Amino acid sequence: MELTIRQVAQMIDHTNLHAYATTDDFKKLCDEARTFGFKSVAINTYPVKICREFLKGSEVLTGAAVSFPLGQTTIQSKMDEVKNAIADGCQEFDYVMNVGKAKEHDYAYIRKEMEQLVALARRSEICCKVIFETCYLTESEIIQVAKIASEVKPDFIKTSTGFATAGATAENVRLMKQYCGPDVQVKAAGGIRSYEALKQMAEAGATRIGTSSGIKIIEEMKALGLK
Repeated sequence: MELTIRQVAQMIDHTNLHAYATTDDFKKLCDEARTFGFKSVAINTYPVKICREFLKGSEVLTGAAVSFPLGQTTIQSKMDEVKNAIADGCQEFDYVMNVGKAKEHDYAYIRKEMEQLVALARRSEICCKVIFETCYLTESEIIQVAKIASEVKPDFIKTSTGFATAGATAENVRLMKQYCGPDVQVKAAGGIRSYEALKQMAEAGATRIGTSSGIKIIEEMKALGLK
């Protein structure tokens, strides 16, 4: 697989989720996303209104990370956080599922959580991505949650927050893609810092990439003579 610079840019959620990020950092993030034509900026929920204003008039989407990075909040609190982000102008959200409930194999809870958040996304006509945090899950647990997603149909299931013990692997992307069904896409995130790593994720089935290294990846492609 060989990708164009435009194709890669449109896969990238340009990310700054650091606790110490300032308004100047968000301005820089949004300016970079405009310049390089990234798909979205991925931020926590507080700066959504700020970034939506910075991105006014562009095609770059404003995304929000919900219950980030642990996922250990109630379904209601996740719903409330999404509602606040929508009111502030978010056009996508990535929520961290309750990983502990997946580890308990309480898949009824995982389904309930997913159903409620996906329903909210549908009512609001925005994109919903479910973060698995695959480094904490067994293969069987990944498969079970992907199967739930194949029925509930969020827009994406996502490998990782990038804040856990490990990030995306091509093997996990492939596994998620195998079981999530044709209506759900896969987002890879966590540790994707080169064009080669991005390409491996794309070949495994990822159609969106979360990374803070988007500019580095584009510059690497230019150095390779790719268009």
